[in-house]
Amino acid sequence: MITLSRPGSLQTLPPLSLYVHLPWCLKKCPYCDFNSHEVNAPQRSALGGSAHLPPDVEGRYLDALRADLESVLPQVWGRRVYTVFIGGGTPSLFSPEGIDRLLADVRARLPLEADAEITLEANPGTFEKDRFRAFREAGVNRLSIGVQSFDDAKLKALGRVHDGAQARAAVAEAASCFDTFNIDLMYALPGQSLADLQRDLATALSFQPPHLSLYHLTMEPNTRFATQPPAGLPDDDTAFDMLDHLVAVTAQAGLQRYEVSAYARPGHQSRHNLNYWMFGDYIGIGAGAHGKISFPDRIVRQVRWREPRSYMAHALAGQACSNEHEIDLPNRAFEFMMNALRLKDGFELARFTERTGLTLASIQTALTEAETKGLLARDLVRAWPTDKGFDFLSDLQGLFLKD
Repeated sequence: MITLSRPGSLQTLPPLSLYVHLPWCLKKCPYCDFNSHEVNAPQRSALGGSAHLPPDVEGRYLDALRADLESVLPQVWGRRVYTVFIGGGTPSLFSPEGIDRLLADVRARLPLEADAEITLEANPGTFEKDRFRAFREAGVNRLSIGVQSFDDAKLKALGRVHDGAQARAAVAEAASCFDTFNIDLMYALPGQSLADLQRDLATALSFQPPHLSLYHLTMEPNTRFATQPPAGLPDDDTAFDMLDHLVAVTAQAGLQRYEVSAYARPGHQSRHNLNYWMFGDYIGIGAGAHGKISFPDRIVRQVRWREPRSYMAHALAGQACSNEHEIDLPNRAFEFMMNALRLKDGFELARFTERTGLTLASIQTALTEAETKGLLARDLVRAWPTDKGFDFLSDLQGLFLKD
């Protein structure tokens, strides 16, 4: 007897990553729409001027993360984890000992690949000499530094807690401790000229970073900048000139643009982010963390409780997940394309079927329309955004959205 597969069933499961959210920061930036929470006044007093979390807060949160991870284990039994990303907030507010404990808890519960990429986000405002080295010794092998700018005036306009000198010192220390690290820079900042950007980029490149993430400042909903936009923002033409400069100069420096906002030297692409863009799976633990887990018969998205205190209480009670939903068949193509089309090289056509359970016939009309509009190119193996498609990415992705 022949057994027919359920429509949309997956024959193989995608690679699995782990995202860990550490939600606290010293100060909420006015452009930030991430789930980040300022260290409150009593905690700031307890810090005594040191950019660390109080030990009792750190310890309780690590307990909650461990409970959260244990609660999700039955959904991923036997699956190996290829990358770990510790994001925030400002994860470098946690002590190296706390990060060491976190990674030990992960290794004790998940089969981590021997060469797993383990990234920690860090900010210059929480930088201390030898702190980055201690994170390296704890098991972190990739650091992502939220510099945003090396210009003191621009940093002040962005509400950052560090200055240019701290940013340069932090990047120099990262370069001495890590074989691979990332610098986050932003452009189209208040009052920024093309010459200002050129200086910022030249400073970043002087450290020979293996990876750069370059982001256009945007006014995200539910941020202070959304309701109180800063003065002096560059116009669209200037912002496009800035992007053209970034693409050209990074290429000359040996960093290739492989994703909308990411540039890397060969062998230094972010494996964790690539798994996101290729519609891979990821466990998300921590306050407000999102996850995506595939099963042979369904794909599920999960969300954790957002507020840290509520998250800790629920996680320790075995109820870290606040809600989850299945990605239904009509929306899988769009969700795949929302991610995969961010990649300069696009995606293998076979990967679409493998990760969504859908046939290529289900997107043939949209692929043809995208080609006709000059937004997409393809051959018998791959499909990828053209230069025009990269410039008008939202239009390209929208062609795969079901009415």
